[in-house]
Amino acid sequence: MSLFIVGLDNTIVNVALPSIQRDLHASVSGLQWTIDAYTLVLAGLLMLSGSTGDRIGRRRTFQSGLALFTLGSLLCSLSPSLGWLIAARMIQAVGGSMLNPVAMSIITNTFTDPRERARAIGVWGGTVGVSMALGPVLGGLLVGSVGWPSIFWINIPVGIAALVLAGRFVPESKAAKARRVDPVGQILVITLLASITYGIIEAPTAGWTSVQTIGCFALGAAALAGLLAYEPRRQEPLIDLRFFRSVPFSGATVIAVCGFAALAGFLFLNTLYLQNALGYSALKAGLFTLPMAAMTVVFAPLSGRIVGARGPRIPLIVAGVAMSASGLMLTGLSLTTPVAQLMAAYLLFGLGFGMVNAPITNTAVSGMPRSQAGVAAAVASTSRQVGQSLGVAVIVSVVTSSVHGSTNAALFTHASHVGWWITVGCGLAVLVLGVLTTGAWARGTATRNAARLDEPAEVRTEVTA
Repeated sequence: MSLFIVGLDNTIVNVALPSIQRDLHASVSGLQWTIDAYTLVLAGLLMLSGSTGDRIGRRRTFQSGLALFTLGSLLCSLSPSLGWLIAARMIQAVGGSMLNPVAMSIITNTFTDPRERARAIGVWGGTVGVSMALGPVLGGLLVGSVGWPSIFWINIPVGIAALVLAGRFVPESKAAKARRVDPVGQILVITLLASITYGIIEAPTAGWTSVQTIGCFALGAAALAGLLAYEPRRQEPLIDLRFFRSVPFSGATVIAVCGFAALAGFLFLNTLYLQNALGYSALKAGLFTLPMAAMTVVFAPLSGRIVGARGPRIPLIVAGVAMSASGLMLTGLSLTTPVAQLMAAYLLFGLGFGMVNAPITNTAVSGMPRSQAGVAAAVASTSRQVGQSLGVAVIVSVVTSSVHGSTNAALFTHASHVGWWITVGCGLAVLVLGVLTTGAWARGTATRNAARLDEPAEVRTEVTA
């Protein structure tokens, strides 16, 4: 239940954006922040929340997250202005960051057999994928019938029910040895994500070569350099850079960023196209995405079963081909594009997204020692949120820069072509990396890296010396 509402909240807001824009007098960049304030905070805190659960108790952390997420949802529905809505979305995200890592820790430590764990991860990935795909449909129904605040009401009874059920059925557990807090690493991660995203979102207004934009990118580069220099010096870093010596892990990280960037850009552009350009109601726009949701519902669990039986390569190849083809069909989008062409593109994208989610986590944790699997999965989850943030920031900002603030429907639709080409590129990246990171050579790097990661600290010190 908790995974469902967190995934749902990633996408349900998209279909409500035009209504929020009208009611709260928001700009396009304001709408971007409505999405990215949530995904950025979620990305920045996932690993910290995971280690907090190991330290103070996973059930306690889980319940605290549910309480915060439910409170944030209530505040979102009551927001009188865009600033209040963005702040409430950040509260939601703080709570949401406490849910995914705990759920994955339970899975990786309960299912010790690799095949069983792959199936369990498939169910987890399927739940997240289905909830994200259903977001626009459910959002359209709620916005069209009740209004945009109602998209946040749905979280309240589900959150309360999950809170009660967690207290009754989820046993308390802690790690035998909890990871230490890494405040410097945490600050550097947040600085990196926030500065780059802020620079991209505000660039169409401030100018891509303005002092503000260049300063944001420079700050992000400095934060990245700080991470690369500082984290290897810590015995228990926030991000263990040795993980990236595993080709499957590195590939899964980039696949997650590309796949979820494509999803975020797809949903954002599609919402503005259907409602602002074509003038459809939120309900009709939500129903238009029903084919995409249906395909994800069907293929997300199927992807998990394929990963458990055959490995991640087949789902990743199918995902890359389908997402690329979907984006390609929309690169010539116009105000007179046939409905049949839109439906075909939605069906293909739903197929691709349904296939991509489960193998990301499986590929990330493949070959990892059990003690490190939860951390590896947390990095994969963080990559998903980073991908969504960058997808909204990059794709929408590039399109917005092309229209120079114009609200002309035909001009926006033509400008969106470059956004769809970026989506094609993301799909092709998933395809290529899906092939490169799932072969024998790639699995060998994961096995060798797992052996190094499993060595006692004193042995690693002697080898390094």
